[in-house]
Amino acid sequence: MKLRVSAVQYHLHTIDNFEDFANQCEHYIKAALEFDTEFILFPEFFTTQLLSIKGENGEALTINDLPNFTKEYLEAFTSFAKKYNVHIIAGTHVVNVDGKLRNTAHLFYPDGKVVTQAKLHITPTEVHEWNMSAGEGLEVFDTEKGRIAILTCYDIEFPEIVRMAKAKGADVIFCPSCTDDRHGFHRVRYTSHARAIENQLYVVLTGTVGALPTVDFMRANFGQAAIITPNDIPFPPKGLLVEGEINNDMIVTADLDLELLYKVREKGSVTTWRDRRTDLYTDWE
Repeated sequence: MKLRVSAVQYHLHTIDNFEDFANQCEHYIKAALEFDTEFILFPEFFTTQLLSIKGENGEALTINDLPNFTKEYLEAFTSFAKKYNVHIIAGTHVVNVDGKLRNTAHLFYPDGKVVTQAKLHITPTEVHEWNMSAGEGLEVFDTEKGRIAILTCYDIEFPEIVRMAKAKGADVIFCPSCTDDRHGFHRVRYTSHARAIENQLYVVLTGTVGALPTVDFMRANFGQAAIITPNDIPFPPKGLLVEGEINNDMIVTADLDLELLYKVREKGSVTTWRDRRTDLYTDWE
């Protein structure tokens, strides 16, 4: 089983209305589909671009206003997934759940189904500056091309949660991210490689590029997409199928061969998944 995936290095810039946002997203989707992709990943917090739209009285919008765009966001990406017959991991969008703000990833299926995974580990900036709340549980999602999980940015830095996703049967982790400097970017990038090695799975990673001068904490972005593999003979020596050019507006695409994962788990140079010591540490499901 193979699946073709594309990751969008989404360019943040000031826009005037929701239609500008939707048109930009559709442009990326159309570009990815020129390469017959089956899954498209957008970055974390890419919908903060909507906060660059002026309010009714010309005032600047804040993170508390972002959930007001949820209905339009859901309608747009549900329509795109159905229209183009493609799975879309539409980055993350901030939603209001019982009065709490949650940074939530959304997966849109070609048949119109929508599922979500809230970010489970919240950074200090998200907590103290944006009053964000953590999600409450890990989900894995079945697709016609296999079982996947969505772990957002900081989540990938915690080996336990990725081990849980693999124990639940996920072969691909989609990781939308948003980092504002090299330090944050490399934390996410290096730990994505570690998680791929530890669990013998694929990690599809992307981030935001560009800038939103009127949106607090989104004025700087440092991003690069990458499609990451285990480090073993069937895969590239650096565990990297493809990566984008840092901070450029672009898309990367590659094929994920699930059969290779199954082979290296059984007969690879190392068999890290099979050799885990569950007598000493447990796979919490």
